[in-house]
Amino acid sequence: METTIKINNAADISVIVVYFLVVLAVGLWAMFSTNRGTVGGFFLAGRNMVWWPIGASLFASNIGSGHFVGIAGTAAAGGIAIGGYEWNALIFVVVLGWLFVPIYIKAGVVTMPEYLRKRFGGKRIQVYLSVLSLIVYIFTKISADIFSGAIFIQLAIGLNLYVAIIILLAITALYTITGGLAAVIYTDTLQTFIMVVGSFVLMGFAFKEVGGYDAFMQKYMQAIPSNVSYNGTTINQDCYTPRPDAFHIFRDPVNGDLPWPGLIFGLSILALWYWCTDQVIVQRCLSGKNMSHVKAGCIMCGYLKLLPMFIIVMPGMISRILYTDVVACVVPEICEKACGTAVGCTNIAYPKMVVELMPNGLRGLMLSVMLASLMSSLTSIFNSASTLFTMDIYTKIRKRPSEKELMLAGRAFMLLLIGISIAWVPVVQSAQSGQLFDYIQSVTSYLGPPIAAVFLLGIFCKRVNEQGAFWGLIFGLLVGLSRMIAEFAYGTGSCVAPSNCPFIICDIHYLYFAIILFGVSAIVILGVSFMTKPIPDVHLYRLCWSLRNSKEERIDLDADDKEDIPDEKDDESVSEAGEEPGCLKKAYNWFCGLDQQKGPKLSKEEEEALKQKLTDTTEVPLWRNVVNINGIILLTVAVFCHAFFA
Repeated sequence: METTIKINNAADISVIVVYFLVVLAVGLWAMFSTNRGTVGGFFLAGRNMVWWPIGASLFASNIGSGHFVGIAGTAAAGGIAIGGYEWNALIFVVVLGWLFVPIYIKAGVVTMPEYLRKRFGGKRIQVYLSVLSLIVYIFTKISADIFSGAIFIQLAIGLNLYVAIIILLAITALYTITGGLAAVIYTDTLQTFIMVVGSFVLMGFAFKEVGGYDAFMQKYMQAIPSNVSYNGTTINQDCYTPRPDAFHIFRDPVNGDLPWPGLIFGLSILALWYWCTDQVIVQRCLSGKNMSHVKAGCIMCGYLKLLPMFIIVMPGMISRILYTDVVACVVPEICEKACGTAVGCTNIAYPKMVVELMPNGLRGLMLSVMLASLMSSLTSIFNSASTLFTMDIYTKIRKRPSEKELMLAGRAFMLLLIGISIAWVPVVQSAQSGQLFDYIQSVTSYLGPPIAAVFLLGIFCKRVNEQGAFWGLIFGLLVGLSRMIAEFAYGTGSCVAPSNCPFIICDIHYLYFAIILFGVSAIVILGVSFMTKPIPDVHLYRLCWSLRNSKEERIDLDADDKEDIPDEKDDESVSEAGEEPGCLKKAYNWFCGLDQQKGPKLSKEEEEALKQKLTDTTEVPLWRNVVNINGIILLTVAVFCHAFFA
């Protein structure tokens, strides 16, 4: 691979250094100014967040560098249809804020598996979902983000891929492990601002270079690489000519690379799973001050999700016009030389443009944008993954751990997660013809739909019980894994060397497969539930939609597990003899936020009042109307955008 060091001037380097200093300063400020010494403070930011950091953090957690690299790469290969992924979210952030979060808040939960434990009882669903979520995080989100961030650093600075990865992770881990959710949300807000401004600047340069929108449409259709023969034979022209439907979102249901029924229905199932039941996203909403702030945060995120079509998808296509021979290469030797992967180089579409088009200084800013998007999504995932591990798995292994022990377990787990993710990077590099975004989406299509089915039916159908939910999840997992393992075993192939994978496995589009998997899981869940005993209403008050406003006392199905709650016994920071801890111990306690003084013990009434505040979903009528009107406007905009580009 050619390593030309592009970022070697004072302007770029100083911008990057200033950027890192600002991020660290914001992270440290959040560490000092928020309570991170309790489980609620560390994992839920004390439920004190207002709408704009929530909205910015939702957007930043979602748009990782995997988006800049993956979506721009898929757009360079296939046109604007991939932007439909982004616009689908406009509908589901509204579903999240209006239908799902009120139920989660009334249930009084910190994690999604915890909600399922309250809703269905038993421990097996909770542990199953925690473990599966962690597997999905490692295989899709973390490894793909690390890989794409490293592609950037490799192109810009000429560092080895793995050295780049380790530097990135060291900086990210520092403030996630120490600062908790509040540090993550505030740094996300800063990252969102930098991401949007920087990518708008790049979009301006790209359109100026290509000669405006009309010229862009015309030139994209002519962006064909000059070398198209391999071993003396000419490669099939479908491999390298732009698709005739490149400027349409809705494509042929049989031959389209993103068929329209899949884009509407299959993608909606994945979006339901991702936006409404995923720990990373929901955790941001649960940190909101009140319901109006949560809804306003969802709307802000929705409006921000309009942007990727213009700041990521179209620049990715322009990159193909400007650097056709590299970005659209089809001959394995040429691709290997250009970007280090034989299956294709579309992944470097966005990074290449940053390195080639931007003037000094701005190039440094754009590299910071990439690192911002990478770090914001990684920090979010690390925090949420450690929440899942600590609250849902560790408390099963260790009965009655102290709060201090839980905080340490969560942080130690983050380090383990980082190690596993680095080991998975080579697989990501070669999957799905080198198109990173397709790799992420296909893996989630095989693992996400059963979870979406359980949450949807669990909230909107009170007849569903534990047996139905559990067997639906297990059956869905087996079907999904069989397709995923078969596809990885056969390989997805490339244009020059097509895969010999049987039609029934690889040729059913992954979005269609998601629809089938969702349907099958839902049938199993309902079938088993109707054949077994229903859960009495007394256990379901405020846990499902039809009983959401009930004022009755709920008897929790997990009441027997209450002993697992962290012990409030005094931590070891001051031992029985009353002696002070040493200097090293003090510094360590401060670094981990374990030195914050325990307040006076609350009376029974004060505890009740606090619990009431945490599960309260009432809204001021004026603000409720304001957010509802904005929600309707956002849905209208979503329909208009789909129709305009259809």
